Amino acid sequence: MRTILVIALVMLRALSPAQSMPGMCMPTPSPPAQTGAQHCGMGGMNHAQMKMPAVHASLVQSIEAHNSSGTDAQPSSTPTEMFMIGVGNWTLMLHGDAFLNAIQQTGPRGRDKIFSTNWIMPMAQRKLGRGALTLRAMLSLEPATISHRLYPELFQQGETAFGRPIVDGQHPHDFVMELAALYDLRLSERTLLSFYAAPVGDPALGPVAYPHRASAAEDPLAPLGHHLEDSTHIADDVVTVGVTYRNARLEASGFHGREPDEFRWNIDSGRIDSWSTRLTLNPGKNWSVQYSLGQLHSPESLAPTEDIRRMTASLLYNHAIAQGNWASLLLWGRNQSLSDGNVGNGYLLESTLRFAAKNNVWTRIENADRTNELLLDDRPLPAGFTERYFARVQAFTLGYDREIGNLPHLSAALGGQFTVYGVPGPLQGLYGTHPVGALLFLRLRAR
Repeated sequence: MRTILVIALVMLRALSPAQSMPGMCMPTPSPPAQTGAQHCGMGGMNHAQMKMPAVHASLVQSIEAHNSSGTDAQPSSTPTEMFMIGVGNWTLMLHGDAFLNAIQQTGPRGRDKIFSTNWIMPMAQRKLGRGALTLRAMLSLEPATISHRLYPELFQQGETAFGRPIVDGQHPHDFVMELAALYDLRLSERTLLSFYAAPVGDPALGPVAYPHRASAAEDPLAPLGHHLEDSTHIADDVVTVGVTYRNARLEASGFHGREPDEFRWNIDSGRIDSWSTRLTLNPGKNWSVQYSLGQLHSPESLAPTEDIRRMTASLLYNHAIAQGNWASLLLWGRNQSLSDGNVGNGYLLESTLRFAAKNNVWTRIENADRTNELLLDDRPLPAGFTERYFARVQAFTLGYDREIGNLPHLSAALGGQFTVYGVPGPLQGLYGTHPVGALLFLRLRAR
Protein backbone atom coordinates (compact mmCIF):
# COMPACT_ATOMS: atom_id res chain seq x y z
CA MET A 1 0.00 0.00 0.00
CA ARG A 2 2.89 2.38 0.74
CA THR A 3 4.21 1.84 -2.80
CA ILE A 4 0.80 2.68 -4.26
CA LEU A 5 0.64 5.91 -2.23
CA VAL A 6 4.09 6.98 -3.40
CA ILE A 7 3.08 6.30 -7.01
CA ALA A 8 -0.11 8.32 -6.57
CA LEU A 9 1.78 11.30 -5.12
CA VAL A 10 4.20 11.33 -8.02
CA MET A 11 1.27 11.22 -10.44
CA LEU A 12 -0.45 14.11 -8.73
CA ARG A 13 2.68 16.18 -9.25
CA ALA A 14 2.54 15.20 -12.90
CA LEU A 15 -0.89 16.78 -13.31
CA SER A 16 0.67 20.24 -13.39
CA PRO A 17 2.35 21.29 -16.66
CA ALA A 18 4.89 23.19 -14.58
CA GLN A 19 6.34 19.86 -13.47
CA SER A 20 7.45 18.88 -16.97
CA MET A 21 11.23 18.76 -17.12
CA PRO A 22 13.19 19.66 -20.27
CA GLY A 23 15.16 16.79 -21.68
CA MET A 24 13.11 14.02 -20.01
CA CYS A 25 11.60 11.42 -22.32
CA MET A 26 8.93 8.85 -21.64
CA PRO A 27 9.34 5.17 -22.18
CA THR A 28 6.31 3.48 -23.68
CA PRO A 29 3.91 1.69 -21.38
CA SER A 30 4.77 -1.83 -22.56
CA PRO A 31 8.53 -2.15 -22.05
CA PRO A 32 9.15 -5.63 -23.45
CA ALA A 33 7.20 -4.94 -26.60
CA GLN A 34 8.79 -1.62 -27.45
CA THR A 35 12.14 -1.62 -25.68
CA GLY A 36 14.04 1.58 -26.13
CA ALA A 37 11.19 3.51 -27.73
CA GLN A 38 10.53 6.96 -26.31
CA HIS A 39 7.93 9.66 -26.79
CA CYS A 40 9.21 13.20 -26.42
CA GLY A 41 7.57 16.50 -27.12
CA MET A 42 9.02 19.55 -28.84
CA GLY A 43 12.49 20.36 -27.70
CA GLY A 44 12.79 17.08 -25.78
CA MET A 45 10.19 18.12 -23.21
CA ASN A 46 8.13 15.49 -21.48
CA HIS A 47 4.57 16.78 -21.46
CA ALA A 48 3.28 14.26 -18.86
CA GLN A 49 0.13 14.09 -21.01
CA MET A 50 -0.04 11.32 -23.59
CA LYS A 51 -2.65 9.16 -25.23
CA MET A 52 -1.74 5.50 -25.13
CA PRO A 53 -0.92 3.98 -28.53
CA ALA A 54 -4.20 3.40 -30.34
CA VAL A 55 -2.97 0.32 -32.19
CA HIS A 56 -0.84 -2.50 -30.82
CA ALA A 57 0.90 -4.83 -33.21
CA SER A 58 -0.47 -7.98 -31.57
CA LEU A 59 -2.52 -9.36 -28.70
CA VAL A 60 0.77 -9.89 -26.84
CA GLN A 61 1.55 -6.16 -26.90
CA SER A 62 -2.03 -5.27 -26.04
CA ILE A 63 -1.89 -7.53 -22.96
CA GLU A 64 1.44 -6.04 -21.86
CA ALA A 65 -0.09 -2.55 -21.84
CA HIS A 66 -2.65 -3.62 -19.14
CA ASN A 67 -4.97 -0.70 -19.88
CA SER A 68 -7.99 -2.34 -18.27
CA SER A 69 -8.79 -4.08 -15.01
CA GLY A 70 -7.61 -7.60 -14.30
CA THR A 71 -6.14 -9.37 -17.33
CA ASP A 72 -8.97 -8.45 -19.71
CA ALA A 73 -8.36 -7.87 -23.42
CA GLN A 74 -9.96 -5.48 -25.89
CA PRO A 75 -9.32 -5.12 -29.65
CA SER A 76 -5.77 -3.92 -30.24
CA SER A 77 -7.06 -0.77 -31.98
CA THR A 78 -8.96 0.42 -28.87
CA PRO A 79 -7.67 3.86 -27.78
CA THR A 80 -7.03 4.72 -24.14
CA GLU A 81 -6.53 8.22 -22.75
CA MET A 82 -4.40 8.76 -19.67
CA PHE A 83 -1.66 10.81 -18.05
CA MET A 84 1.78 9.32 -18.44
CA ILE A 85 5.21 10.28 -17.17
CA GLY A 86 8.58 8.56 -16.99
CA VAL A 87 10.43 8.59 -13.65
CA GLY A 88 13.73 6.75 -13.79
CA ASN A 89 13.07 3.18 -14.86
CA TRP A 90 9.35 3.47 -14.18
CA THR A 91 6.50 4.52 -16.45
CA LEU A 92 3.69 6.00 -14.34
CA MET A 93 0.14 6.32 -15.64
CA LEU A 94 -3.16 7.63 -14.38
CA HIS A 95 -6.61 7.44 -15.88
CA GLY A 96 -10.17 7.56 -14.66
CA ASP A 97 -13.74 8.81 -15.04
CA ALA A 98 -16.16 10.79 -12.88
CA PHE A 99 -19.85 11.37 -13.68
CA LEU A 100 -22.17 13.71 -11.79
CA ASN A 101 -25.63 12.31 -12.55
CA ALA A 102 -29.23 13.39 -12.09
CA ILE A 103 -31.72 10.58 -12.79
CA GLN A 104 -35.53 10.65 -13.04
CA GLN A 105 -37.71 7.56 -13.57
CA THR A 106 -41.44 7.14 -14.16
CA GLY A 107 -43.92 4.51 -13.01
CA PRO A 108 -44.95 3.28 -9.55
CA ARG A 109 -41.36 2.29 -8.73
CA GLY A 110 -39.58 5.16 -10.43
CA ARG A 111 -37.33 7.35 -8.29
CA ASP A 112 -35.02 10.32 -8.75
CA LYS A 113 -31.58 11.04 -7.34
CA ILE A 114 -28.38 13.03 -7.77
CA PHE A 115 -25.23 10.95 -7.38
CA SER A 116 -21.75 10.39 -8.79
CA THR A 117 -20.25 7.28 -10.35
CA ASN A 118 -16.46 7.40 -10.53
CA TRP A 119 -13.15 5.54 -10.49
CA ILE A 120 -9.46 6.34 -10.82
CA MET A 121 -6.64 3.98 -11.76
CA PRO A 122 -2.95 4.72 -11.00
CA MET A 123 -0.49 2.30 -12.57
CA ALA A 124 3.28 1.86 -12.70
CA GLN A 125 5.33 -0.33 -15.06
CA ARG A 126 9.01 -1.18 -15.40
CA LYS A 127 11.27 -3.86 -16.80
CA LEU A 128 12.24 -6.47 -14.22
CA GLY A 129 14.57 -9.28 -15.11
CA ARG A 130 13.53 -10.79 -18.41
CA GLY A 131 9.99 -9.48 -18.11
CA ALA A 132 7.89 -6.51 -17.06
CA LEU A 133 6.30 -5.69 -13.70
CA THR A 134 3.03 -3.76 -13.44
CA LEU A 135 1.60 -2.40 -10.18
CA ARG A 136 -1.96 -1.15 -10.38
CA ALA A 137 -4.67 0.18 -8.09
CA MET A 138 -8.22 1.20 -8.85
CA LEU A 139 -10.11 3.37 -6.39
CA SER A 140 -13.64 4.77 -6.24
CA LEU A 141 -15.31 7.38 -4.03
CA GLU A 142 -18.76 5.95 -4.74
CA PRO A 143 -19.24 4.87 -1.09
CA ALA A 144 -19.33 8.63 -0.38
CA THR A 145 -20.94 9.93 -3.59
CA ILE A 146 -23.82 7.40 -3.70
CA SER A 147 -25.98 7.84 -0.62
CA HIS A 148 -28.10 5.13 1.05
CA ARG A 149 -25.89 2.41 -0.47
CA LEU A 150 -27.48 2.45 -3.94
CA TYR A 151 -28.63 4.60 -6.85
CA PRO A 152 -32.00 4.04 -8.57
CA GLU A 153 -32.11 1.86 -11.68
CA LEU A 154 -35.37 0.17 -12.60
CA PHE A 155 -35.29 -3.65 -12.67
CA GLN A 156 -31.68 -3.81 -11.44
CA GLN A 157 -30.75 -6.52 -8.92
CA GLY A 158 -27.67 -7.73 -7.09
CA GLU A 159 -25.98 -7.59 -3.66
CA THR A 160 -27.52 -6.04 -0.54
CA ALA A 161 -28.21 -2.72 1.22
CA PHE A 162 -29.06 -2.58 4.93
CA GLY A 163 -29.30 -6.36 5.02
CA ARG A 164 -31.95 -6.56 2.29
CA PRO A 165 -31.58 -7.56 -1.37
CA ILE A 166 -31.15 -4.57 -3.67
CA VAL A 167 -34.19 -4.17 -5.94
CA ASP A 168 -34.49 -1.42 -8.58
CA GLY A 169 -31.06 -0.10 -7.68
CA GLN A 170 -27.35 -0.48 -8.29
CA HIS A 171 -24.86 -0.73 -5.44
CA PRO A 172 -21.77 1.52 -5.30
CA HIS A 173 -18.37 0.04 -6.02
CA ASP A 174 -15.95 -0.57 -3.17
CA PHE A 175 -13.41 2.14 -2.37
CA VAL A 176 -10.67 -0.33 -3.37
CA MET A 177 -11.80 -1.85 -6.64
CA GLU A 178 -8.42 -3.36 -7.49
CA LEU A 179 -4.99 -3.68 -5.90
CA ALA A 180 -2.81 -5.88 -8.08
CA ALA A 181 0.65 -6.89 -9.23
CA LEU A 182 1.23 -8.36 -12.69
CA TYR A 183 4.33 -9.90 -14.21
CA ASP A 184 4.71 -10.61 -17.93
CA LEU A 185 7.53 -12.80 -19.20
CA ARG A 186 8.31 -13.05 -22.91
CA LEU A 187 9.06 -16.70 -23.70
CA SER A 188 9.55 -15.78 -27.35
CA GLU A 189 8.66 -12.93 -29.66
CA ARG A 190 5.13 -14.29 -30.01
CA THR A 191 4.62 -16.02 -26.64
CA LEU A 192 3.86 -14.36 -23.31
CA LEU A 193 3.51 -15.94 -19.86
CA SER A 194 1.59 -13.75 -17.41
CA PHE A 195 0.98 -13.84 -13.66
CA TYR A 196 -1.60 -11.76 -11.75
CA ALA A 197 -2.08 -11.54 -7.98
CA ALA A 198 -4.54 -9.24 -6.22
CA PRO A 199 -6.06 -9.05 -2.74
CA VAL A 200 -8.83 -7.24 -4.64
CA GLY A 201 -8.99 -7.84 -8.36
CA ASP A 202 -10.63 -9.17 -11.49
CA PRO A 203 -10.43 -12.91 -12.32
CA ALA A 204 -10.53 -14.33 -15.84
CA LEU A 205 -14.32 -14.45 -16.10
CA GLY A 206 -16.36 -12.40 -18.54
CA PRO A 207 -15.45 -9.57 -20.90
CA VAL A 208 -13.88 -6.25 -19.98
CA ALA A 209 -16.05 -4.92 -17.14
CA TYR A 210 -18.49 -2.17 -18.09
CA PRO A 211 -16.63 0.76 -16.42
CA HIS A 212 -13.63 0.09 -18.69
CA ARG A 213 -15.24 -0.86 -21.99
CA ALA A 214 -14.88 1.58 -24.86
CA SER A 215 -18.37 0.52 -25.98
CA ALA A 216 -19.79 1.75 -22.64
CA ALA A 217 -17.42 4.66 -22.00
CA GLU A 218 -20.12 7.36 -21.97
CA ASP A 219 -22.86 5.44 -20.11
CA PRO A 220 -22.61 6.04 -16.34
CA LEU A 221 -25.06 3.27 -15.35
CA ALA A 222 -24.46 -0.45 -14.87
CA PRO A 223 -26.10 -2.89 -17.32
CA LEU A 224 -29.11 -4.81 -16.03
CA GLY A 225 -27.21 -8.02 -16.78
CA HIS A 226 -24.19 -6.99 -14.71
CA HIS A 227 -24.60 -9.86 -12.23
CA LEU A 228 -25.03 -12.32 -15.07
CA GLU A 229 -22.03 -11.13 -17.07
CA ASP A 230 -19.17 -9.20 -15.46
CA SER A 231 -19.88 -8.69 -11.74
CA THR A 232 -16.69 -10.52 -10.67
CA HIS A 233 -14.58 -7.52 -11.73
CA ILE A 234 -14.32 -6.86 -7.99
CA ALA A 235 -13.37 -10.13 -6.28
CA ASP A 236 -11.13 -10.98 -3.34
CA ASP A 237 -7.86 -12.90 -3.25
CA VAL A 238 -7.45 -13.40 -6.99
CA VAL A 239 -4.60 -15.29 -8.67
CA THR A 240 -4.43 -15.76 -12.44
CA VAL A 241 -1.96 -17.36 -14.82
CA GLY A 242 -2.23 -16.88 -18.56
CA VAL A 243 -0.39 -17.87 -21.72
CA THR A 244 -0.66 -15.77 -24.89
CA TYR A 245 0.54 -17.09 -28.23
CA ARG A 246 0.19 -14.90 -31.29
CA ASN A 247 -3.44 -13.75 -31.07
CA ALA A 248 -4.80 -16.40 -28.70
CA ARG A 249 -4.81 -16.32 -24.90
CA LEU A 250 -5.76 -18.99 -22.34
CA GLU A 251 -6.15 -18.12 -18.63
CA ALA A 252 -7.11 -19.78 -15.36
CA SER A 253 -8.01 -18.04 -12.08
CA GLY A 254 -8.67 -18.91 -8.46
CA PHE A 255 -10.50 -16.44 -6.21
CA HIS A 256 -12.86 -16.00 -3.28
CA GLY A 257 -16.41 -16.30 -4.61
CA ARG A 258 -18.39 -14.17 -2.15
CA GLU A 259 -19.45 -10.82 -3.58
CA PRO A 260 -18.30 -7.64 -1.77
CA ASP A 261 -20.33 -6.84 1.33
CA GLU A 262 -22.23 -3.58 1.67
CA PHE A 263 -19.52 -1.96 3.84
CA ARG A 264 -17.63 -0.42 0.94
CA TRP A 265 -14.65 1.25 2.61
CA ASN A 266 -12.87 -1.89 3.80
CA ILE A 267 -11.05 -4.71 2.00
CA ASP A 268 -12.79 -8.07 2.26
CA SER A 269 -10.93 -11.38 2.18
CA GLY A 270 -11.50 -15.12 2.21
CA ARG A 271 -10.02 -18.40 1.11
CA ILE A 272 -9.74 -19.22 -2.59
CA ASP A 273 -12.85 -21.33 -3.16
CA SER A 274 -13.90 -20.48 -6.71
CA TRP A 275 -12.37 -20.85 -10.15
CA SER A 276 -12.66 -19.62 -13.73
CA THR A 277 -11.04 -20.11 -17.12
CA ARG A 278 -11.16 -17.93 -20.22
CA LEU A 279 -10.17 -18.23 -23.88
CA THR A 280 -9.58 -14.99 -25.78
CA LEU A 281 -8.99 -14.66 -29.53
CA ASN A 282 -8.07 -11.43 -31.33
CA PRO A 283 -8.28 -12.43 -35.02
CA GLY A 284 -7.53 -8.88 -36.18
CA LYS A 285 -6.68 -5.50 -34.71
CA ASN A 286 -10.37 -4.51 -34.56
CA TRP A 287 -11.78 -7.71 -33.05
CA SER A 288 -11.72 -9.53 -29.72
CA VAL A 289 -13.70 -12.67 -28.84
CA GLN A 290 -13.84 -14.38 -25.44
CA TYR A 291 -15.55 -17.38 -23.88
CA SER A 292 -15.30 -17.97 -20.14
CA LEU A 293 -16.58 -20.45 -17.60
CA GLY A 294 -16.46 -20.19 -13.82
CA GLN A 295 -17.86 -21.61 -10.61
CA LEU A 296 -18.63 -19.18 -7.78
CA HIS A 297 -18.88 -20.55 -4.26
CA SER A 298 -21.56 -18.88 -2.13
CA PRO A 299 -21.56 -15.53 -3.96
CA GLU A 300 -24.68 -14.14 -2.24
CA SER A 301 -24.63 -13.43 1.50
CA LEU A 302 -28.41 -13.98 1.70
CA ALA A 303 -28.11 -17.43 0.07
CA PRO A 304 -24.85 -18.74 1.57
CA THR A 305 -25.45 -22.39 0.62
CA GLU A 306 -25.94 -21.70 -3.08
CA ASP A 307 -23.12 -22.00 -5.63
CA ILE A 308 -23.34 -20.55 -9.13
CA ARG A 309 -21.91 -21.70 -12.45
CA ARG A 310 -21.40 -18.79 -14.85
CA MET A 311 -20.74 -18.83 -18.58
CA THR A 312 -20.12 -15.78 -20.75
CA ALA A 313 -19.29 -15.16 -24.40
CA SER A 314 -18.65 -11.82 -26.06
CA LEU A 315 -17.59 -10.20 -29.31
CA LEU A 316 -15.89 -6.79 -29.18
CA TYR A 317 -15.38 -4.62 -32.26
CA ASN A 318 -13.44 -1.35 -32.48
CA HIS A 319 -12.79 0.81 -35.51
CA ALA A 320 -10.92 4.11 -35.64
CA ILE A 321 -12.46 6.78 -37.87
CA ALA A 322 -11.40 10.31 -38.80
CA GLN A 323 -11.67 12.44 -35.64
CA GLY A 324 -13.33 9.63 -33.76
CA ASN A 325 -13.82 5.98 -32.92
CA TRP A 326 -16.54 3.33 -33.02
CA ALA A 327 -16.66 0.60 -30.36
CA SER A 328 -19.31 -2.12 -30.03
CA LEU A 329 -19.98 -5.19 -27.89
CA LEU A 330 -22.26 -8.21 -28.22
CA LEU A 331 -22.44 -10.13 -24.91
CA TRP A 332 -24.19 -13.16 -23.42
CA GLY A 333 -24.01 -14.18 -19.76
CA ARG A 334 -25.60 -17.11 -17.95
CA ASN A 335 -25.95 -18.08 -14.28
CA GLN A 336 -27.02 -21.56 -13.21
CA SER A 337 -27.77 -22.40 -9.60
CA LEU A 338 -26.00 -25.59 -8.58
CA SER A 339 -28.60 -26.08 -5.84
CA ASP A 340 -31.75 -26.35 -7.96
CA GLY A 341 -30.60 -25.89 -11.58
CA ASN A 342 -32.46 -22.58 -12.05
CA VAL A 343 -30.96 -20.67 -15.01
CA GLY A 344 -30.90 -16.97 -15.87
CA ASN A 345 -29.58 -15.38 -19.05
CA GLY A 346 -28.60 -11.86 -20.03
CA TYR A 347 -28.09 -10.53 -23.55
CA LEU A 348 -26.54 -7.16 -24.32
CA LEU A 349 -25.68 -5.08 -27.37
CA GLU A 350 -23.98 -1.74 -26.80
CA SER A 351 -22.19 0.66 -29.11
CA THR A 352 -20.52 4.08 -28.76
CA LEU A 353 -19.61 6.32 -31.69
CA ARG A 354 -17.25 9.25 -31.20
CA PHE A 355 -17.39 11.68 -34.13
CA ALA A 356 -16.23 15.16 -35.09
CA ALA A 357 -13.68 15.00 -32.23
CA LYS A 358 -16.04 16.24 -29.48
CA ASN A 359 -19.29 14.29 -29.89
CA ASN A 360 -20.43 10.89 -28.62
CA VAL A 361 -23.63 8.97 -29.31
CA TRP A 362 -24.33 5.55 -27.82
CA THR A 363 -26.91 2.87 -27.35
CA ARG A 364 -27.38 -0.11 -25.06
CA ILE A 365 -30.00 -2.79 -25.72
CA GLU A 366 -30.60 -5.49 -23.11
CA ASN A 367 -32.75 -8.58 -22.64
CA ALA A 368 -32.22 -9.83 -19.08
CA ASP A 369 -33.86 -12.45 -16.89
CA ARG A 370 -35.06 -11.17 -13.50
CA THR A 371 -35.76 -13.07 -10.29
CA ASN A 372 -38.72 -13.07 -7.94
CA GLU A 373 -36.84 -10.73 -5.57
CA LEU A 374 -38.41 -7.93 -7.64
CA LEU A 375 -41.76 -8.90 -6.12
CA LEU A 376 -40.46 -8.08 -2.64
CA ASP A 377 -39.92 -4.40 -3.39
CA ASP A 378 -37.86 -3.20 -0.38
CA ARG A 379 -39.03 -5.80 2.10
CA PRO A 380 -36.76 -8.33 3.86
CA LEU A 381 -36.63 -11.89 2.57
CA PRO A 382 -39.49 -13.93 4.03
CA ALA A 383 -38.71 -17.20 5.80
CA GLY A 384 -38.13 -20.04 3.36
CA PHE A 385 -37.79 -17.74 0.35
CA THR A 386 -36.06 -19.28 -2.70
CA GLU A 387 -34.84 -16.92 -5.40
CA ARG A 388 -35.76 -17.99 -8.94
CA TYR A 389 -35.61 -16.40 -12.38
CA PHE A 390 -39.19 -15.94 -13.55
CA ALA A 391 -39.43 -13.00 -16.00
CA ARG A 392 -37.42 -11.28 -18.73
CA VAL A 393 -37.10 -7.50 -19.05
CA GLN A 394 -35.95 -5.40 -22.01
CA ALA A 395 -34.16 -2.04 -21.79
CA PHE A 396 -33.41 0.29 -24.72
CA THR A 397 -31.05 3.22 -24.05
CA LEU A 398 -29.97 6.04 -26.34
CA GLY A 399 -27.57 8.80 -25.26
CA TYR A 400 -25.52 11.77 -26.46
CA ASP A 401 -22.85 14.03 -25.01
CA ARG A 402 -20.52 16.75 -26.24
CA GLU A 403 -17.19 17.84 -24.84
CA ILE A 404 -17.06 21.36 -23.49
CA GLY A 405 -14.33 23.77 -22.47
CA ASN A 406 -10.62 23.31 -22.84
CA LEU A 407 -9.36 22.09 -19.47
CA PRO A 408 -5.72 20.95 -19.28
CA HIS A 409 -5.43 17.17 -18.86
CA LEU A 410 -9.22 16.77 -18.53
CA SER A 411 -12.00 15.99 -20.96
CA ALA A 412 -15.30 17.48 -19.77
CA ALA A 413 -18.63 16.65 -21.38
CA LEU A 414 -22.31 17.43 -20.84
CA GLY A 415 -24.80 14.80 -21.91
CA GLY A 416 -27.78 12.63 -21.18
CA GLN A 417 -29.55 9.43 -22.02
CA PHE A 418 -33.08 8.07 -22.21
CA THR A 419 -34.15 4.49 -21.43
CA VAL A 420 -37.40 2.75 -22.35
CA TYR A 421 -38.29 -0.57 -20.71
CA GLY A 422 -40.24 -3.55 -21.96
CA VAL A 423 -42.17 -5.00 -19.01
CA PRO A 424 -43.44 -8.60 -18.98
CA GLY A 425 -47.02 -9.28 -17.90
CA PRO A 426 -46.25 -10.55 -14.36
CA LEU A 427 -44.52 -7.26 -13.52
CA GLN A 428 -46.82 -4.71 -15.17
CA GLY A 429 -48.93 -4.34 -12.05
CA LEU A 430 -45.85 -3.24 -10.10
CA TYR A 431 -44.04 -1.15 -12.73
CA GLY A 432 -46.68 -0.04 -15.22
CA THR A 433 -46.65 -0.97 -18.87
CA HIS A 434 -44.06 1.51 -20.22
CA PRO A 435 -41.77 3.02 -17.54
CA VAL A 436 -38.94 5.24 -18.75
CA GLY A 437 -35.79 6.70 -17.26
CA ALA A 438 -33.97 9.93 -18.10
CA LEU A 439 -30.50 10.93 -16.93
CA LEU A 440 -28.42 14.10 -17.32
CA PHE A 441 -24.74 14.23 -16.42
CA LEU A 442 -21.45 16.09 -16.35
CA ARG A 443 -18.50 13.82 -17.16
CA LEU A 444 -14.80 14.40 -16.40
CA ARG A 445 -12.08 12.12 -17.78
CA ALA A 446 -8.30 12.20 -17.41
CA ARG A 447 -6.45 12.50 -20.69
